[in-house]
Amino acid sequence: MKELKDYVRTIPDFPKPGIMFRDVTSVLQDADGLQAAVDSMQGLIDVDCDVIVGAESRGFLFGAPIAYNLHKPFVLVRKKGKLPCETIEETYDLEYGTATIEIHKDAIRPGQRVVIVDDLIATGGTTEAIIRLVERLGGQVVKVVFLMELAGLNGREVLKGYDVASAITYEGK
Repeated sequence: MKELKDYVRTIPDFPKPGIMFRDVTSVLQDADGLQAAVDSMQGLIDVDCDVIVGAESRGFLFGAPIAYNLHKPFVLVRKKGKLPCETIEETYDLEYGTATIEIHKDAIRPGQRVVIVDDLIATGGTTEAIIRLVERLGGQVVKVVFLMELAGLNGREVLKGYDVASAITYEGK
């Protein structure tokens, strides 16, 4: 029986020399890998929650089945301009520039306990912005769950004070 880590394809020197790219598509393309990923991530949710929030786009792929399995609502956080109703937004820093994400203003109600799901934690910037959105709407982030963590990029430090869990941890970048 394969371990979850065995479904992740590693591509050396992509997108630039020295980077070990951890490819989530190899997990998604294997039925056993996808099931192992969803089950592993769901197993990390050891708290009561009201809502699952997924980050565009791979957070949708893992968050929606987890929400379905737990019979919880699923809330989308998307890139600016992709949601049709009234939104709030957060801008955050990228390696080269900035990005802006949005959530519907009515997606989270005050006091709701929220679990955030995404495929990867690297520097933690995207997740930090999602947390700010949830908290601005009055939600309480009770857990943050990732499929993979690149521990060498110290994303957990950015999310200090939050309950963070990863199904797979890679020590490097």
